[in-house]
Amino acid sequence: MVLSDLSRRQFLAVSGGLAVSPFLPGIAGASGRDPRFLTGILRGGVDGLAVVAPVGDPDYQNVREGLAFERSGPNSGLRLDGFFALNPNMPQLAELYRSGEALFVHAVSTPYRERSHFDGQDVLESGYGRSGVGDSGWLNRALEVAAAKKTIDSRGFAMGAQLPLVMRGSAPVLSWMPPAFQTASTDTRLRLLDIYTHADPTLAAAIAEGMELDDLVGGEDSAREVMRQSRKMGGGGKVRSYRTTGTVAGKVMSDADGPRVGAFSLNGWDTHANERPFKGRLGRQLEALDATIGALRTEMGPVWRDTVVALVTEFGRTARMNGTSGTDHGTATLAILVGGAVNGGRVIADWPGLSDRALYDGRDLAPTTDLRAILKGVIGDHLGVSEAALGEKVFPGSRDVRPVRDLIA
Repeated sequence: MVLSDLSRRQFLAVSGGLAVSPFLPGIAGASGRDPRFLTGILRGGVDGLAVVAPVGDPDYQNVREGLAFERSGPNSGLRLDGFFALNPNMPQLAELYRSGEALFVHAVSTPYRERSHFDGQDVLESGYGRSGVGDSGWLNRALEVAAAKKTIDSRGFAMGAQLPLVMRGSAPVLSWMPPAFQTASTDTRLRLLDIYTHADPTLAAAIAEGMELDDLVGGEDSAREVMRQSRKMGGGGKVRSYRTTGTVAGKVMSDADGPRVGAFSLNGWDTHANERPFKGRLGRQLEALDATIGALRTEMGPVWRDTVVALVTEFGRTARMNGTSGTDHGTATLAILVGGAVNGGRVIADWPGLSDRALYDGRDLAPTTDLRAILKGVIGDHLGVSEAALGEKVFPGSRDVRPVRDLIA
């Protein structure tokens, strides 16, 4: 697997509603860093060809008619190399790429080959080869293995009203909900803590850890101030919301006493109609994702150098536009790694091509790189998890999927 080229064979918050996950049981990483690892789940199936476009592919303009980057002008994209270009709505990501802190992996996929969001997300987050197999996630299991080796803090972090599958498991997880979900005041939570200290010590410990994380990010007043600042910075509602997600995650993950492994989800990537990758629906999504990345980079400050953020999705979209100016559920897509610990400035792709013969099922970008190989490379080299544990515990049944190395600087 090598850098992209024309030939396939040459390519390759703060919180007002903090709680500890109910999935509880009862340092320096492998690189010599104090590593941080965040996973962002982009729910809905991202059109990877509209994010990083293979403008050098001879079939690109024809296959992507109605969605293609222009040959010149404001919608021509930001050139990454001689073959790929980045959507122009992502200037902060482009800057990270130029500084060697962003890496793209194209034509990537999980083992899933059908077109159901539910099953696709189950495979993406569980780390198993098929859906419906387990009720824990690969990131929680990776945290459990790394923590047992004393290479990283044992607590994880997740954002959202529900704990995402990727962070469910035996390792303890602190979760954050937006203030709109707040159900109890600080005074009420203190009273509950006092009661449960005597009646249920395990639950009391969970409440106490949740309140500790609340303190890390400044409480409800700080959460609302983050939102106010995001509004002042401008952008639409989606941009402001996503930017707040990045700021909150950055606050938690950058604290000296905070978790080192976390996850968040960003919805809205199911672009069946009016996709419009530049100044429309998808264009706004990408602008918002760029704001999330920028907020993370700013908020994490000096610890950004020890950070990897993996942005992944359950599947891609069809190569061609459908009859409603959108794209339907596809197969291969794009994965993004950003962070100061990333060996970036590259597009990794075993490029399959966009000819009719090359398309998967005659309609999709064909998968050539297993997403698990990318995640294994990051987890192994950044968090110090062995290849045996990656193949047996983190991604069960995947021993034949070898980690991609050289992803960490």
